[in-house]
Amino acid sequence: MNIKKVSDYLWEIPKSEGMRVPARIYTTEDQLAIVEKDGSLGQARNVAHLPGIVKYSLAMPDIHFGYGFPIGGVAATDPAAGGVVSPGGVGYDINCGVRMIRTDLTADDVRPRIRDIVNEVFRNVPSGVGSSGGIRKLSRRELEEVMVRGTRWAVEHGYGTDDDTHRTEELGCMSGADPAAVSSKAVDRGMEQLGTLGSGNHFLEVDVVTQIFSDKAARAFGLELGTVVLQVHCGSRGLGHQICEDYLSVMQRAMQKYGLRLPDRQLACAPVESDEGRKYLAAMACAANFAWANRQCIMHLVLEAIGRVFKLDRKGLGAMLIYDVCHNIAKLELHNVDGQPKRLCVHRKGATRAFPAGHPQVPAVYREIGQPVLIPGDMGSCSYLLVGTEAAMEQTFGTTCHGAGRVLSRAAAIKRGGRRDLVEELAAAGVTVRAKGRETLAEEMPEAYKDVEKVVQVMHEAGISLKVAKLVPIGVTKG
Repeated sequence: MNIKKVSDYLWEIPKSEGMRVPARIYTTEDQLAIVEKDGSLGQARNVAHLPGIVKYSLAMPDIHFGYGFPIGGVAATDPAAGGVVSPGGVGYDINCGVRMIRTDLTADDVRPRIRDIVNEVFRNVPSGVGSSGGIRKLSRRELEEVMVRGTRWAVEHGYGTDDDTHRTEELGCMSGADPAAVSSKAVDRGMEQLGTLGSGNHFLEVDVVTQIFSDKAARAFGLELGTVVLQVHCGSRGLGHQICEDYLSVMQRAMQKYGLRLPDRQLACAPVESDEGRKYLAAMACAANFAWANRQCIMHLVLEAIGRVFKLDRKGLGAMLIYDVCHNIAKLELHNVDGQPKRLCVHRKGATRAFPAGHPQVPAVYREIGQPVLIPGDMGSCSYLLVGTEAAMEQTFGTTCHGAGRVLSRAAAIKRGGRRDLVEELAAAGVTVRAKGRETLAEEMPEAYKDVEKVVQVMHEAGISLKVAKLVPIGVTKG
């Protein structure tokens, strides 16, 4: 494959063979050699064929092979120029995302009680494949309200505060959600899953701040060395998965209807302004809003569990949501293209929004600092809090990476780690972990992922998102 070096942190596949734009990959030379082995560069090149795509098909340094789009893939299309929306550019777990909560607890408070904390959280937040019962089974009418109102539904039902909504991307609610665009099968799958973690790479984590890179930003986020921070990583559960499944079939038919041809059928799509495109976006928004409500409810359950250990309520814990970001989404956003403002459909698949200081969609409390960017690593290494920049707006449609990125498939990870006692290995490294089964831990073992420090450093050196704080895990629960 013809790949040209643009800088130490940026590489380009030139436009050719039906590509409408070049493909650009943010990575280093040594990491590029890893990426070349898994087929994800070919996927980035395929994405460059999408009708209406603008400027570049982009891939972040956590790029790895996915469905249609590579995970870590970004593409913006212009609806006014026949631009399309593709479910493969969002993924099955619509609005899978991360939220980070700071507390007044310190490492010294938590380490002696970490086993009790992990066990209590594990009991209080249902996890695993098909898990249910985190809050209660919703009626169809209630679920429709969740799909339309998102985080606000959860807050109004006692699972958080108004301040939480203001520290959530899109205020925890995408407009345009229409439950009529969601199938009965998807609704049935979602009724019992609000407040549940699910399985795979979803996790709940107790972290300690071990390094600060920007004192000013850290103060704005309420962080200092030794602060205990919580992370919630999950998405829209069976509801979002079914919506994706349903609309992949719709898009396959739409491809024939509109005469669209692409090099990979997994890129099935329809014009944003078509009936199929509008209905998908309406259903996707329903799943996104469910996911925000889900993380809001899980946050409540986690704080409830930790509060029991310390005999403190949320206020006593000093718990404050820093931010909640999504990283599987397609959004209509305003961006400058060749000096002209354009309304674009920005696909972020395993990629995180990273808006700069001064942007109107950054919460007022952070507007002088920039949008918080949350980048979790694997359960044996570390995670990062960063901020978005103006360079991100200029180069990546306000986007950065979303995590470490896999280097081993789940099957390969199970084969390599299935017989190891990963609970003991992690305990020896200072991390207490609970999971539903050995296979879950094997799938998510540290060696299955790239080095998150290298991934984050690419984005930092490229000026796309700047490091604020490093967090090290001491307790983890997995599905």
